[in-house]
Amino acid sequence: MTTHAHAIGHRSAGTEQSAGHTPVEPVELADPDFPPTNAHLIPALAEQWQSLDLREILSRPAAFLSVSQSNSLYRPGGAQYGEGHAFRGSLPATLAVVRAARAAGNFVSFNWIGFSVFRDDYPQSEFDRAQYRSWTGSIDATPEQIAWDNALVSDLREIVEPGDNEFFEKALQTAFTGTDLPLELSRKQVQVIVITGIHTDWCIEGNARAARDHGYLPIVIGDATGAQRLDQEAAAFERINNFFAPVISAQTFVDLVAR
Repeated sequence: MTTHAHAIGHRSAGTEQSAGHTPVEPVELADPDFPPTNAHLIPALAEQWQSLDLREILSRPAAFLSVSQSNSLYRPGGAQYGEGHAFRGSLPATLAVVRAARAAGNFVSFNWIGFSVFRDDYPQSEFDRAQYRSWTGSIDATPEQIAWDNALVSDLREIVEPGDNEFFEKALQTAFTGTDLPLELSRKQVQVIVITGIHTDWCIEGNARAARDHGYLPIVIGDATGAQRLDQEAAAFERINNFFAPVISAQTFVDLVAR
């Protein structure tokens, strides 16, 4: 999670917003020198997953979760734009996953889950108040600017379909508390959950852990996620893959669900 000091922009990544509509000034990244993908950091499947037939598992009733893929992270002027996710490959990987999932036919639930870093109106403990204040307490944003920051990025907005679900996380790092997600998954008899989004070691890991604890089979698409910093991603992939869920690439997912 970034802070105001890191929230800087780059006009070439998309400038559909106009001046005054963003919570911070959209200015150029000094040196947007990011690798175009983190797929090379995805580890081999942990030993326990190697005995599984992931192609068969991914043919069962499944749900797709996109978590926190908003203007805040991908567009100039977003509160978290300085992390560079617009250049790091998670969006094209997510697009490939969604298209393949829709074509597969067994994905019965598509969920676009927002995560706002502006949380003044959220239920808060004393720890929450201290943490949330550290994220955006120095940003004097209007309700309109916050709404823009929270909005699903246009690349993904264009592929949302009628019947998809859109809601925001209210807990610290999971959509399994305080949202309609558990009822959605239960009513549709989902078994498998495929997860993309930001941040790998925060909401993605949190939702993968929660999915396991709720009896689901989560699969994380590594290159469709990203941590705040590049140097945090390998350890996050290793931890998730070793203990909670298989981590695979978008291309591996596409190949596995091809019928």
